Amino acid sequence: MAKVRIESIGCRLNIGEMEALASTLAGRGHRVVTAGETADLCIFNTCTVTAMASRKSRQILRQLRRANPGAAMVATGCYAEMAPDTVSALGMDLVVGNQDKDRLAEILKDKGLLVNDETDSGSLDQPKAGPDPHRRTRAFLKVQDGCDNACAYCVVTIARGPGRSRQPRAVIDDISRLLDDGYREIILSGVHLGSFGHDSGDRHGLHRLVERILGMGTVPRLRLSSLEPWDLSPDFFDLFTDSHLMPHLHLPLQSGCDATLRRMARKTTQEDYSALVSDARQRVPDISISTDVMAGFPGETDSEFKQSFAFVKTMEFSHLHIFRYSIREGTPAATMNHQVPGPIATERSRQFHGLNAVIEASFARRFEGRELDVLWETAEDYGPGLRWSGLTPHALRVVTETSSDVDLFNTITPTRILTAFPGEVLGQVHGVSLPNMVEEKSRRLMTIEGSG
Repeated sequence: MAKVRIESIGCRLNIGEMEALASTLAGRGHRVVTAGETADLCIFNTCTVTAMASRKSRQILRQLRRANPGAAMVATGCYAEMAPDTVSALGMDLVVGNQDKDRLAEILKDKGLLVNDETDSGSLDQPKAGPDPHRRTRAFLKVQDGCDNACAYCVVTIARGPGRSRQPRAVIDDISRLLDDGYREIILSGVHLGSFGHDSGDRHGLHRLVERILGMGTVPRLRLSSLEPWDLSPDFFDLFTDSHLMPHLHLPLQSGCDATLRRMARKTTQEDYSALVSDARQRVPDISISTDVMAGFPGETDSEFKQSFAFVKTMEFSHLHIFRYSIREGTPAATMNHQVPGPIATERSRQFHGLNAVIEASFARRFEGRELDVLWETAEDYGPGLRWSGLTPHALRVVTETSSDVDLFNTITPTRILTAFPGEVLGQVHGVSLPNMVEEKSRRLMTIEGSG
């Protein structure tokens, strides 16, 4: 039996891949360990979506090497795919590209990096779903990989290869195992999730898959990760009549200026995107719509940025995931004229972050005084009791405090939203008394807001 430490950064797909690997290795008799425990094998799933992600990947690899001097070191993921020699030089025993990542458990065994495997089952061609056994609340399930889009800034298309979908039957089987393991929420993930089934000629593959999963009647919560806006037809929103499908969509925009969108090779416009969001909000009341925005794409003038900023502001998103453009070698954008100077891109990013703080607070405040179901994920000691953190269907992060004898872990409970503050909202679980200090905090926050 080996003690294996598995780490990942980047997208939800990266997280889901490593959770599935952790389950597979645990099923073979190995033990997945956390930071601070001695490991025999370290596996790190890297990211290269931005220059910062590449730099962070290198930093984490060095840290893992220093913290585990006697362990075998394995790197995989997008940065390992794009810069294998650089990664290998950081002291790796093995570098595995994305095309072989789904076979990682078998490769580790073949290379002698895993000893005393108790079973030969668990090939990731049909991955054993089941994330980290210490986190049996929400599971990121990979159902699709690769991308056939050609966005001018994106290196992930190069790193991940063409779009590939898993078989629906295999997805259903994985979900059944996840539910048996105690998970309460399933998040379907993919590089280009909206293209699920397209590689086999099914243009409505994701719609059919979601219908099939909801039809199981056993999934407490189903959530979708990022979806490109051009992949959704109006009837897609009919799926949300089933309350088990969470009313939250992440629809990447990247820019609110049509001229910039054209240079990015994005298949949408202000008009199309706005119409899609309007349709979603009409069909799904209170739906949470978050997005990606990019600052400083090549050729972005002051006028284009102002158009983008104004459009994003009018859309009233629930959250912005903000990127400052960075050159990624091998992409069309890397060779474009009129690269935006770093300080200008940084300032534009700062303005988006300021807007994000405003829109997050505005979205959260609309739920004050209402009762929402919350899936409680974590708890930490806090004064005389426990401080719990969980998610609403709309992806709002809720915190509450209870006495130390109350166990909310992995339960979905009606929770009254008391007040919003930066990054999270304060809630009270139905039937659970709040400690006095929480009531005082709530009163103080509401007093501050009222005086503003």
